[in-house]
Amino acid sequence: MVLAIISIILSYLIGAISFSFIIAKWLKGIDIRQHGSGNAGATNTLRVLGKGPGICVLLLDMGKGILAVWVGKWMGDISVWIPVICGIAAIVGHNWPVYFHFKGGKGIATTIGVMATLAFLPSLFAGIIAIIVIALTRYVSLGSLILSAALPILILIMNRPYEILWASLLLCVFAFVRHRTNIVKIVQGKENKLGAKKGERRVV
Repeated sequence: MVLAIISIILSYLIGAISFSFIIAKWLKGIDIRQHGSGNAGATNTLRVLGKGPGICVLLLDMGKGILAVWVGKWMGDISVWIPVICGIAAIVGHNWPVYFHFKGGKGIATTIGVMATLAFLPSLFAGIIAIIVIALTRYVSLGSLILSAALPILILIMNRPYEILWASLLLCVFAFVRHRTNIVKIVQGKENKLGAKKGERRVV
């Protein structure tokens, strides 16, 4: 039990490492949360700093989720719940990081890392659906929401453990709460599109 608690705390602290903030500070000396959308995540890093840093943040944030689940597996004995909770803890850390005054990202990349480790095929299929949506609409936020909504459905259809199903439902709620302003902008036709130049007007 002690090791399990330690693994959950450690997973939160791993998740709380904001690679978007660190890379923006290192490359440009800026606080990424004061630029672009104000979000400390891969998409805003892509918009503000370019493809290289954006992809780097995406992979590192996914890596946090993967590592957290494995920390739970290594330290949580045979319980399925501990890796699941560790994954959730990493996402909570990313969204509300103790190191950065609890102002973090929206957790999608870390969610991908967590869920791909817990349930690879459902995550793969959900990811493919999300990529298609993003390619067609150029709305990363919409693709992220579709990914989050598709995961519980696919996990249920593919008969994965109920612990993972409950985790995917919770993470879906996280995603929609963190993207609530994006949802309003999508409805209003004001959401930023992937690849759109700064100040570009969209026909609605």
